Amino acid sequence: MPFNKLHVPKDLPVETCHAINNLLHDCLVETCGVNPDDYFCLVARYDADDMILHPTFLGKRDPAATIIIEIALLAGRSDEQKEALFKDVRQRLAAIQFPPENSIIFLLENRAIDWSFSPAGSVKSVLGL
Repeated sequence: MPFNKLHVPKDLPVETCHAINNLLHDCLVETCGVNPDDYFCLVARYDADDMILHPTFLGKRDPAATIIIEIALLAGRSDEQKEALFKDVRQRLAAIQFPPENSIIFLLENRAIDWSFSPAGSVKSVLGL
């Protein structure tokens, strides 16, 4: 169950944010076996001056137009799945005319005990994991 957080410049259109999250969700389903119903995203908008990003670290980018894709998900994906996810996301960003070099993606892995969606308790206890 991933939870996506998109850190984006304030002027990035809402439609682009939704398109990015949709493609991100599709990539997670296809490369990492995520349940298609696990669809959660928060968009955080920042002034260009509030995003302090090195313009050439491991690739050239426009810091004022760069997005950061933060994905929290249950641990257990292989390195190959993660690499496939990164590649797929960037290919799909290019397909929607968003420059893939202006994206930084990172994963935060955790366990079922670290999630709760209801008063019933953790995902671990609710699902009996």
